[in-house]
Amino acid sequence: MLNARINRRNFVLGSASALALGSLPRFTYGQTTTRIRLEWQQFKVSSQYSSYLNAVRTMKANTTSTSRNSWQYWINVHRNYCPHDTAYFLAWHRGYMYYFERQLQIVSGDPNLALPYWDYYTNPNIPSEFTDPASGNPLYVARSGTNVYNALDLSPFASTVWNFQRGTTNAFEPKLESAPHNPVHNLIGNFMANVMTSPTDPIFYLHHCNIDRLWHAWALPDGKGIPPTANPYSSTNSSPYWAGTFTYASDLTMPRYLAYYPGWLNYDYANDNKPSSLPPVSGASSIKLVQAQMSTMLNRPATATFAPSAARTISSTRRSLGGVRNVSLGDNSLSVQLPIASTALRQISSAASAGVSAATAGAAATAAAGGTRSVIVVADGLALRPLGANGGYFYNLYLNLPASGDATSVKQRYFLGTLGAFEATTAAHHGTNAVEYPATEVLANMTDAQLSEVTVSLVRVNGSSAPRGGPVIGIGELRLEISTEAAFDSSQLVPKTSENCYCDR
Repeated sequence: MLNARINRRNFVLGSASALALGSLPRFTYGQTTTRIRLEWQQFKVSSQYSSYLNAVRTMKANTTSTSRNSWQYWINVHRNYCPHDTAYFLAWHRGYMYYFERQLQIVSGDPNLALPYWDYYTNPNIPSEFTDPASGNPLYVARSGTNVYNALDLSPFASTVWNFQRGTTNAFEPKLESAPHNPVHNLIGNFMANVMTSPTDPIFYLHHCNIDRLWHAWALPDGKGIPPTANPYSSTNSSPYWAGTFTYASDLTMPRYLAYYPGWLNYDYANDNKPSSLPPVSGASSIKLVQAQMSTMLNRPATATFAPSAARTISSTRRSLGGVRNVSLGDNSLSVQLPIASTALRQISSAASAGVSAATAGAAATAAAGGTRSVIVVADGLALRPLGANGGYFYNLYLNLPASGDATSVKQRYFLGTLGAFEATTAAHHGTNAVEYPATEVLANMTDAQLSEVTVSLVRVNGSSAPRGGPVIGIGELRLEISTEAAFDSSQLVPKTSENCYCDR
């Protein structure tokens, strides 16, 4: 745990931060100490708790959506500018949480107020203060579920995960977004299951503070493969990855490079440790209930039959090798065998091998690879059914799970990503109604025998109050695409030096 530090170095850094942010509207004051964000159980017994409740209550009572003092204003910021399933997902949200925290300080009149986080790797139950429907409780909204145990995943924190951003192999940001980020949204449901409304629920901010904390914990102590910046307050010395600004409103932006390290925004967390285990199953009965719904073995679900879709050109860089149409997802897990020709299977194998080899060898090999260089599974034409719109469930997608036996211990070898109400509304918000699952890396780890077919399994995962009795999501077409675009980009993997360390300098 890092304590609030007052020394010459941090005074200089705090002053520099104030200067860097001083041109931004309404946020012209800086701090020279590091604010410590507390886990909810610590936070609720701290002196900040009453300030927080007062700020949330006041902002919710403000009906002027164009006022930064209103709750709706910050819902609109997220709706209008948030990136999901794309680059800068973590960094943009770091700036968003920073500005929202500053607004809480303004509304409450408490300059020491710091956002709390909910550590669901310690307790997956939503804190009781958020589930009490008592009149006047500003933290309560109706939800589909209050336990997120089934959303938790330790694979983003494996020692093998060193790269950071999309477009690199074995990358942290897309892994963390796939789980636990997306499934937490899905299992809580209601407002949280829709990207357009998710900040309506006050638990949203505790969830994203924890996501931000998990990113920081993973990056310690040296930043791993995050594209570095040489100077926290000079964009001219930053990696090209950090060039430009994040937008939160027409008159509210932040230089991207300031989101590289929490200390440059003058905050840290009470616990900077990565999770190393899941919470105990014994304890609260709700945890037992959810855990009982999880299979102890991961087997390939039964194959369902759907109308095939033909191979065809999708764009100048992409071609579908074939798929199926009108997949309906309901209570049960299912597998879909895609009708891929044997000649096309060889293209898949070659693309996967070339893509990963090029990423390992560098830009020259990538340029030399030519032809097909990446593989993508696409769930297109997504449609949320009324029964599934409020969440409470999601599906894990796997590619070529073994037809028999237990794949639990090696499930990440086959894992593509997740699909639920949150992913579907995000796709609709982006105007595509499609979710893409990069498959190059998964396929590259398979033998020729395993590539004799292409089978996508959609494994249903339920929350404590999952919808039952009908379809929840429709997929217009589930297909496999090959692309001439490189799966991986190594150009941003800048070697670390003493001048671009991940530290509070």
